[in-house]
Amino acid sequence: MRSRRTKLTLAETVSPTAPGAGTASATALRDLRCGDLDASWTDQTVRVAGWVHRRRDLGGLFFIDLRDRAGLVQLSFRPDWTNPESLALAAQLGPEDVVLASGTVRARPPEMVNADMCTGEVEIQVESLELLSRAAPLPILVAVPPEEALPAEELRLRHRVLDLRRPDMLRNFEIRHRAVSAARAALNEEGFLEVETPFLTRRTPEGARDYLVPSRVHPGEFYALPQSPQIYKQLLMAAGFDRYYQVARCLRDEDLRSDRQPEHTQIDLEMSFVEEEDVFAVCEKMLDHVFRKTLRVDLDLPFERLTYADAMESYGSDKPDLRIPWRIQDLTASVTGIGFRIFDSASESGDRIRGLRVPGGAVLSRRQLDEANELAQSAGAKGAMWLKRTAEAWSGAPAKFVDEAVTRKLHAQHGVEEGDLLFLVAGPDSETSPALGALRRHTARQLGAVAEGFACAWITRFPLFELDPETGLPTYSHNPFCMPLDPTPSRISEEPFENLSHAYDLVVNGVELVSGSIRCHDAELQKTIFRTLGMSEAQIEERFGFLLDSFQHGVPPHGGFGLGVDRLVTILVGADSIREVIAFPKTSAARGLMEGSPSPVGDADLAELGLCLRQAE
Repeated sequence: MRSRRTKLTLAETVSPTAPGAGTASATALRDLRCGDLDASWTDQTVRVAGWVHRRRDLGGLFFIDLRDRAGLVQLSFRPDWTNPESLALAAQLGPEDVVLASGTVRARPPEMVNADMCTGEVEIQVESLELLSRAAPLPILVAVPPEEALPAEELRLRHRVLDLRRPDMLRNFEIRHRAVSAARAALNEEGFLEVETPFLTRRTPEGARDYLVPSRVHPGEFYALPQSPQIYKQLLMAAGFDRYYQVARCLRDEDLRSDRQPEHTQIDLEMSFVEEEDVFAVCEKMLDHVFRKTLRVDLDLPFERLTYADAMESYGSDKPDLRIPWRIQDLTASVTGIGFRIFDSASESGDRIRGLRVPGGAVLSRRQLDEANELAQSAGAKGAMWLKRTAEAWSGAPAKFVDEAVTRKLHAQHGVEEGDLLFLVAGPDSETSPALGALRRHTARQLGAVAEGFACAWITRFPLFELDPETGLPTYSHNPFCMPLDPTPSRISEEPFENLSHAYDLVVNGVELVSGSIRCHDAELQKTIFRTLGMSEAQIEERFGFLLDSFQHGVPPHGGFGLGVDRLVTILVGADSIREVIAFPKTSAARGLMEGSPSPVGDADLAELGLCLRQAE
């Protein structure tokens, strides 16, 4: 599979140079960066340095687009103003050679102005040229023509240094820098302290496998790399720090996908003496500042609030993309009793028939509808039926049971009109919700029904526990430190699946960007939660004794969140994968192709750590 070119939406809203760039960025070798040149430098002699992006030979007259982080500038060479040695060198240069050029800035004639370059009004008439570094033949191109696809992602990752030179990639990381800087500025203004927490810690269950680090000093013992600073930030609240944040590296040994890596960055935050709305207000202000500083976009504040139950009922997902206007509906009363046995059987067994009206969806082909059925099955449903309403008639498996009375009911109660498509899924909510949620996202993209812009919503009131399908026991739905909505200990232990929590997520364009909760700050209540999760008293003491001990000496109510920086920047730059905004990411197999990680370790090094390897069975 070939990588797709990243779609950037920043060209008209963000300057290609960093704030404060210009002559202040000069070094001993150069006077300014290539992309900083403009008409104010006309008739001045300057020195610039960078990589050869493109070279054009017009029969003894050479043009070179020279590139650095700030952008491109055109160098022109001809015998009238270039010394012979430099002219000869220009004729030999190849892609990505590094050169230092000195010459006079000249305004281009109006008909020669290049509007696609930030320096397109001027060029440098080169007097002298020096080769600083010669580039070997390139395994992948840096100057990829816009009409060409990018190299395969595996090649890009193997030669990541070259891939990172591409202007699109450089722009991604400039936006990342600005986003994190803006977030820091917003939190500093709100009185938060930036505090670093340990990288070498102890194992605590937080939802994924830990990466373990053997201790040489303490043979047979291991540190764990942090999945998040969760416990440490709660300890900081117990210590009276009141408002804490850090840009934290988090490591989780879990299966990967386009928006997940074994190591990621999050803005981690915690506040004391707060309720949910206090946390929401800080996060919204921070994100609004980030979007204004990077995209010059003002977000609509406050963000929408949806309970978990409402999100699952209306959108089939706890990560709904609200740019899609379609909502899931309960059609049980409308389509049972019409003679279609599948619907009647589902209703008789206590299940529901839920559906999704797709405006204009009758244009979808039979092949596309078969694919939709397969998608519903892959999401856990037995399948998805469909009904098309055209001017002539209904079509689809239940069509012959839809008479005029049912047609009027579908129109009056569910808005189904001519030209519409209706997906119908029968079964328990645990099957119909994910199936219809997947159909909603997939079909909206097929029909171009996803609106532009940014749709943000808080999802609240998550279940405190959910059923672990492997063990049949309760496991935490969000994290084990959430404050229950009903803190009665007996209800938590005796009715674990009936309780909700003060957990919340922030979803932007269907992506879970923020996750957090108001924490349980009562030691005995926290023990009750741990016991309900199946932990013994010894396990509670071993894993969380240091946290619970800190709660014995006075701890304030507190809450916070972690915001995925990689996901945020992916949204800002319009990329399809977080690998586009991480400098040196891993593959989906958790390998670093460029540096060759992970790698074997010799027996001597293992012995020093008190380890030996055995053959996998």
